[in-house]
Amino acid sequence: MNYYLFSAGILTILLGLAHSILGETLIFKYKRQKGQIIPTKQSKALPEGHLRIIWATWHVASILAWGIGATLIYLASLPAQEAPWSTFFITASSYSILAVGTCVLWATKGKHPGWIVAAIIVLLLFLR
Repeated sequence: MNYYLFSAGILTILLGLAHSILGETLIFKYKRQKGQIIPTKQSKALPEGHLRIIWATWHVASILAWGIGATLIYLASLPAQEAPWSTFFITASSYSILAVGTCVLWATKGKHPGWIVAAIIVLLLFLR
């Protein structure tokens, strides 16, 4: 068992989970009509169609994080020779998560804690 990969996988899943839960509770619940799942309260600045795609994209990011995390956990359980493609996947995931963390750091001027979790995940992946 590769504990660096396992830990990175767990953190990636938790990051995706926190992303969806906090997005729903802090942002989208105020944009939702009573009894609806998809937020539709439009404003002059944000029409309903745009709000719907932002909501969908928000959760797509979480779902992708869960998939990457699950794959990292799976790879953590395998001997390296059983998954020759794993090096490519881990490297691609490392740089993708590094880009995500950098984007969040830059866009929020360091005020959003997501970049810290992304940095920890990337460190674990580089240490593997």
